[in-house]
Amino acid sequence: MDKGEVKRRTYAKERAYLSEYACLSENTRGRLRPETACDMRTDFQRDRDRIIYSKAFLRLKNKTQVFFSPEGDHFRTRMTHTIDVSQIARSIARSLALNEDLAEAIALGHDLGHTPFGHAGERVLNSLSPGGFEHNVQSLRVVDVLEKEGKGLNLTFEVRDGILNHKKSGKPATLEGKAVSLADRIAYVNHDIEDAIRADLLKESDLPRADVRVLGNSSRDRINTMITSIYENSIGKNAVTMGEKEAAALEHLRAFMFERVYITPVSMQEEERAKRMLSAMYDYFRKNKDKLPAFYLGLSERFPLEQVICDYLSSMTDKFAVAVFDNIFVPHSWALTQKDIEEL
Repeated sequence: MDKGEVKRRTYAKERAYLSEYACLSENTRGRLRPETACDMRTDFQRDRDRIIYSKAFLRLKNKTQVFFSPEGDHFRTRMTHTIDVSQIARSIARSLALNEDLAEAIALGHDLGHTPFGHAGERVLNSLSPGGFEHNVQSLRVVDVLEKEGKGLNLTFEVRDGILNHKKSGKPATLEGKAVSLADRIAYVNHDIEDAIRADLLKESDLPRADVRVLGNSSRDRINTMITSIYENSIGKNAVTMGEKEAAALEHLRAFMFERVYITPVSMQEEERAKRMLSAMYDYFRKNKDKLPAFYLGLSERFPLEQVICDYLSSMTDKFAVAVFDNIFVPHSWALTQKDIEEL
C-alpha cells in the first residue's frame, strides 16, 4: 500500500471540510530548514509529535502553574494547564472548522519556555536579564535553538508563529493561533479558580456575581459558555472572537484573580523566596561561567552569557531549581566513611 495515500486523504478531507479561513496543512509556509517530508503525517501532525516527545514538554509536569509545591495531587501544573489549553483550542477549532492539528501543536508548545515558579519566575528573570525575558519568546527559542542538543525542532512557520503570539498582546498569523490565545486565557482563569477554592483561598460564593450570571456557576459551565460565544461570534468569519458580554466577564474574573489570588501578601512572600533563589543562581553563574552544564557552556560561545543563563534557569523544574540552589549555596556535611559508621 502507498503510504503517501494516508497524507493525501488528510489533505483531501481538509479541502472538503475545513473553513475557507482555515490554514490547510498542504499550504504551510514551511520550516526554517528544508527537510524530507513524512510520507504519512502532515507537517502540523509532525510538529505536534516533535513537541510531545521533546524534553521541554516532559519538564512541564514539574513546573508550577500558580501554587508552589502544592500539597495534594489535584492542583494544576504547567503540564495539566497545557493539556487544558490544547483541549479547549481543539474544541474551538472543531466548532469553526479550523485545522485541529495546527491548533493542537501550537497549544502543546505554547509554554515550553516557562520558568520554574510560574509567572513569579518569569518576572524575576525579566528583571535580571539585560535583554528582558518573556516566556512566549523563550518558548520559541526552545523549539528553534535549545531542543535536540542545540539543533532545535525545526517546526513550521505557523506553529512557531502561534507559540510566539499566544499572549493577549500577540497577533497570530492564523485563526488557529488566535484560538489558542483565547483558549489559554479561558483555561488558566477557570482552573486557577478551581485550585484557589481547593486551597481554601476562595469560596465559590466569593466570585463576582455579575460575571457568574454571564458565564456560569461551575468551571464546566463557564468554559462551555465561552466556547459557545466564540462559535456564535466567529462562525463563517475570518475571525476568532468572543462576544463582548462574555469577554468582559472573563476579564473581570481575571482581574478578580489578580486581586484575590495572584498578587496577595502570601503569594508575594513566595515570590520573594523564588526571587532570592533565582537571583542568587543568576549571579553565581554570571561570575562562574565554567560551572554551567556543558551544553549551556557551549551555547555561551554562540549567544550572550546572560541569555544562556536564562536558558538554563528557565529550563529548570521547581524541584530541580531548589536542588541546584541547595548544591551551590547550602553547606553539606562530609560523607561518613565506613570507619565513622563502625564507630557510631
